[in-house]
Amino acid sequence: MSILSITDLYKSFGKNVALDGISFDVDEGEIVALLGPSGCGKSTLLSIIAGLILPDQGDVLWNGKSLKDIPPHKREFGLMFQDYALFPHMNVYANVAFGLKMANMDADKISSQVNEMLTLVGLPNFSKRDVNTLSGGEQQRIALARALAPQPRLLMLDEPLGSLDRNMREKLVIDLHHILRQLHQTAIYVTHDQEEAFSIADRIIVINAGHIEQVGSPKDIYSDPASIFVARFLEMTNFVPGVIQNRDGVCQAITPIGNFPIQTAFDGDVKLLIRPDMARLDDLSPIILRGTFKEVSFRGSSQRISLMVNQIPLVFEFNSQVALPKLGTEISLSLDPLLAIKVYTIQ
Repeated sequence: MSILSITDLYKSFGKNVALDGISFDVDEGEIVALLGPSGCGKSTLLSIIAGLILPDQGDVLWNGKSLKDIPPHKREFGLMFQDYALFPHMNVYANVAFGLKMANMDADKISSQVNEMLTLVGLPNFSKRDVNTLSGGEQQRIALARALAPQPRLLMLDEPLGSLDRNMREKLVIDLHHILRQLHQTAIYVTHDQEEAFSIADRIIVINAGHIEQVGSPKDIYSDPASIFVARFLEMTNFVPGVIQNRDGVCQAITPIGNFPIQTAFDGDVKLLIRPDMARLDDLSPIILRGTFKEVSFRGSSQRISLMVNQIPLVFEFNSQVALPKLGTEISLSLDPLLAIKVYTIQ
């Protein structure tokens, strides 16, 4: 059941529209990622949910009741930020215990809860450590323990791993997902990193310029981006202009790189997305792309190639074990039209 409801939120700062009619629900125990570029309104939305700023219009409901008149400290929500925000004059124990002391919890219960949280985040023997001596990853784990210690109804994380290096981010996002799952913690995770969102979220809300572009599971959003913006944000750049023609019951997209059978009733100008991950290095499919193999970049488990087709550059990805021809040679790629091609209408 939905426990948090965001209803028709609008917020402007002068002439800058930060939120333009945002609505969505969050179920109990669900992890929802707000994904989008910097400046799209993600952090403003989080601040409104937390009660740190007021919306111009709309409401935030918890179990169907408005939080409009509830101050931030009484909403029982937890916040975790990119910059850790640990108290430098306090040791690890005091940092994690801070919120519990503010709630006037019994000292024995505070000790038990702090130890439990430190064990949960993988730092069970760190209570007496000086936070200034901790690594970035350790500080972020302490920040997570502090946010979770008061057992918040909702945990909100604003780019929590943004200041860490890639290897540490990849490790922590897996651990964070496990911890939130273990606690059945309802959470909203703000990020501009698609890999983080895909790794941690049950559901993703893609935001662009203050409005929602798409809502869905990580798998649904990646396999079927709802708009050109979403596809580009997911680093799918193979867009080709085309015109849909329906003649004698046959529908085709006429493009500079070839004609493609399309299943749509639309007739007119379109853009075709050629998915970079849905091509095969052969000529066995009914749809073949032929072009010049221009570049290759290796990315560990995968390799990305650039193909020039009728003066249009396209990018494709293959497993790193796939044998590639020599640069500069003409190659053929097979495409499955149902998997590799998506049509976006141009309004």
